[in-house]
Amino acid sequence: MSSLKKYLKKKGYHKIPLTMTKTHHPELSAKINGNAGRFILDTGASNTCIGSDRIAYFKLKSKESKIKAAGAGATDMETSTSKKNSIEIGKWHHKKLKIVLFDLVHVNTALITHDAEPVDGIIGADVLDKGKAIIDYKKKALYLKVKK
Repeated sequence: MSSLKKYLKKKGYHKIPLTMTKTHHPELSAKINGNAGRFILDTGASNTCIGSDRIAYFKLKSKESKIKAAGAGATDMETSTSKKNSIEIGKWHHKKLKIVLFDLVHVNTALITHDAEPVDGIIGADVLDKGKAIIDYKKKALYLKVKK
């Protein structure tokens, strides 16, 4: 029987290594608008999010949003959105990504409290869906289907 890695490679998938934080969250590197960052992979987050303090670094053009964010112990957080962003994760890329922007201090405080490094944002289910993602927790790998 062929390995999952070989099978997915034949199907056009690219392997992205994941590291586990000390809080047991899968983490990966990605580029937003050409700038590299560290992100938690969160299958429960509906949207990809970036901390509002990273808007300039990732060259994001933000617009206020009426949507309130909730998660990781915080609720009713003010958000803004940024449209038409590019994202690269390994060899996989997507243009016109909508990103939700909000204060991630509560997330990073929780990570730091557990001796983990802070992150720039969260890769959510929107990206996982666009990339037809497959996660191999045992091998600590994310597979995304590369567009031809």
